[in-house]
Amino acid sequence: MMDLWTESRGPVRATQRDVQKAGAINALLVHPIDVLPRQPGDPIRPFALGIFNEMRPLLKPEVGLTKLRRATAVYVRLKRYYFASAQPGAMRHDLAGAPVEPVSDKDRLEAQRRFLEMKQSLTADAPPATVPERPEGAREPTKNELIRAALLKRRSAAAT
Repeated sequence: MMDLWTESRGPVRATQRDVQKAGAINALLVHPIDVLPRQPGDPIRPFALGIFNEMRPLLKPEVGLTKLRRATAVYVRLKRYYFASAQPGAMRHDLAGAPVEPVSDKDRLEAQRRFLEMKQSLTADAPPATVPERPEGAREPTKNELIRAALLKRRSAAAT
C-alpha cells in the first residue's frame, strides 16, 4: 500500500493546456466560475464535492448537460488536477474559488495513485533519446499515421 505524501509542493500552477480545458468548461456556462484557472500560473484548485450540481443552473440554454459533464470530466482527469488534489493540506473549493473543506485522505491517496500512474505512463511513452534518420527521399509521416502508430504501440503494450 502506498503512503500519503507528507510534504506539500505548494500550490500547483496551471499550464496553458490546463487553462484551455478550464476555458472549455467556462465556455458552456453563462458566466465563468472563479474556481477554474484563467491564465497559466493560476492555481489549480480541487472542486468541492457536488460542485457539478451547482454548475448545472449556470449552463447556457443551448448547451446540453452531456457537454458540461464531458468537459468537467476532462478537466478533473488532468495530471496537474490530480497532483493538486494529492497535496497534503489540499482543500476543496466552491464555484467562487473559496475553500470549503479538506480533501479526504482517501481521495488524496487516489489522486496520488492516479498522478503517479500518469507520470509513469508518460515516461514510458517518451520518445527514444535518438531519433532514427529517415531514408533519403522518404516522406514525412502524416499526423494520422503518427496517431495510429502511437495507438498501436499502446495496445501492444497493454496486451503484454
